[in-house]
Amino acid sequence: MSEDKGEYDFYIGLILAISSSFFIGGSFILKKKGLLRLARKGSMRAGQGGHAYLKEWLWWAGLLSMGAGEVANFAAYAFSPATLVTPLGALSVLVSAILSSYFLNEKLNLHGKIGCLLSILGSTVMVIHAPQEEEIRNLSEMSIKLADPGFVLFATAVIIVSLILIFVVGPSHGQSNLLVYISICSVIGALSVSCVKGLGIAIKGFFAGEHVLRNPLAWILLVSLIVCVSTQINFLNRALDIFNTSLVTPVYYVFFTTSVLTCSAILFKEWQHMAANDMIGTFSGFLTIIIGIFLLHAFKDVSFTLSSLPVSLRKDERIVNGNLSNNIYEHLNGNEESSSLLCENEILINENTASRRSGNLASF
Repeated sequence: MSEDKGEYDFYIGLILAISSSFFIGGSFILKKKGLLRLARKGSMRAGQGGHAYLKEWLWWAGLLSMGAGEVANFAAYAFSPATLVTPLGALSVLVSAILSSYFLNEKLNLHGKIGCLLSILGSTVMVIHAPQEEEIRNLSEMSIKLADPGFVLFATAVIIVSLILIFVVGPSHGQSNLLVYISICSVIGALSVSCVKGLGIAIKGFFAGEHVLRNPLAWILLVSLIVCVSTQINFLNRALDIFNTSLVTPVYYVFFTTSVLTCSAILFKEWQHMAANDMIGTFSGFLTIIIGIFLLHAFKDVSFTLSSLPVSLRKDERIVNGNLSNNIYEHLNGNEESSSLLCENEILINENTASRRSGNLASF
């Protein structure tokens, strides 16, 4: 019965995670269109610290879409381990890339399409080999996990790095370097996922009749989640306003997933009982996603499609098999005019080469 319940929870978490990716992927497009409309009106941009986007209904539509996605994501974490839910965020990269090509005129070339496919394949491999986290039944067990020295050290490092990025690095390099704002969102996102996991356990306990509202940990997790999510939204808006959506989304995914997997491994000890093939499969899947995302945005400005490849080959084939073969045919058939032209060209090339060599030697 327990195995059936575990499998049932697995599929619930899987469906919620996939639906979350669609909502979140669409939210990036709605927010970006809202920010672009504000820029055309001459309002202070979010990247410069402005908050005029709060009056734009498209931005609010994107926020609601992201909220729906986060709610689904929240529920998915309650039913499934973080290492199953988080990698499926690659689907939001795919959704965002496809929608941005239609609604934001951000073209998706052949490299981008291959990158999307690799992201999906890598996510599938990670889901198959995802480690199983230790089962936590209530907030008392969650508090023991949170008090673990390894997690306390990790959380302290995350807070210190975040404060340095926000108050020291951000004001000077945030406008020119994408990684600044993305890093802030990502490292804080690791803590927000931990809060979501704890609140998910609290909600399940509440419906089971436990007195979770009297537990201070539930309120601490709720306040921490609000602070973390608010910070993520603020700096993600800045990144979206300054940089290309097809660039922000995949880079954010890589950084965020890495942070969450690291945090989850420290907090839930997911890797202690994994088989070697599952460890290799998990790392291979994640590296495949990173390669796919690199292809998605590294060559985004290169105009290259599938149809251009055979056209290029036909042109090269025509040049090689047509012009060259005609010259050889005319030369072999004793065409004196063609032969003389070829000889003259060869003499000119030799003379030019000799003169260049003389000039180079004279310069010494």
